[in-house]
Amino acid sequence: MKNYIIAYDVFNVKRLPKVKKIAYSYALGGQKSAVEAPLRKKDIKALYAKLEPILQEEDRLNIIRIKGQPILLGRAKRVEFEEGIIIV
Repeated sequence: MKNYIIAYDVFNVKRLPKVKKIAYSYALGGQKSAVEAPLRKKDIKALYAKLEPILQEEDRLNIIRIKGQPILLGRAKRVEFEEGIIIV
């Protein structure tokens, strides 16, 4: 499992809560429209399958893999996770 940043920009206020709810269901934490999530390939496929019917042409969604150790500034702390643990 590798850490990814899920960043989204949804223009329709009715679609935005749906996208946010799905993105945060995979997340360890985040801010507004960017969340950090530990994902496997199957998780990425599931995330895409859930969001694809909601997102429209004018919306954007990026799933970006964090390679190596992230740079942490301010109050940011590295979140450790273990396989099989569910964070709610």
